Amino acid sequence: MSQLRSDITLDILRERLGQSDNLPRHLGIELTKLEPLALHGRMPLQDRHFAPNTYLHAGSVVTLADTVAGFATYAHLPEGAVSFTTIELKSNFLGTVREGAIACRAWAQHLGRNTHVWDAEVYAEATNKKIALFRCTQMVLWPKA
Repeated sequence: MSQLRSDITLDILRERLGQSDNLPRHLGIELTKLEPLALHGRMPLQDRHFAPNTYLHAGSVVTLADTVAGFATYAHLPEGAVSFTTIELKSNFLGTVREGAIACRAWAQHLGRNTHVWDAEVYAEATNKKIALFRCTQMVLWPKA
């Protein structure tokens, strides 16, 4: 099982997140805590996070969960791996919020040589009310021979 890489810190992950005008940066996603086998993040809610019906857009919630799980994968890649890509994800929505911030904790279920499986929970930061459950499978990418 892969472990948290000693060369990866929360500051390195934050720098990587902010390197370009990517979707997570555009949505205001922040990484807040890195620990062995887990990563935490948050997203302060703005108008851009809502659907026209005024409810939190499912894509905003999934982007937070996928981003936190993805950066957790990066921090736990096996020695010699070059990257990863999401090959499957699933989410269950349990509720919504209309103000404040949502937060996410992703934790490892399986850290293999070729795949990682991560679970995540998205919740209202102010109340800890669960908003969504999430699971993704990541394929570990190795250098081409």
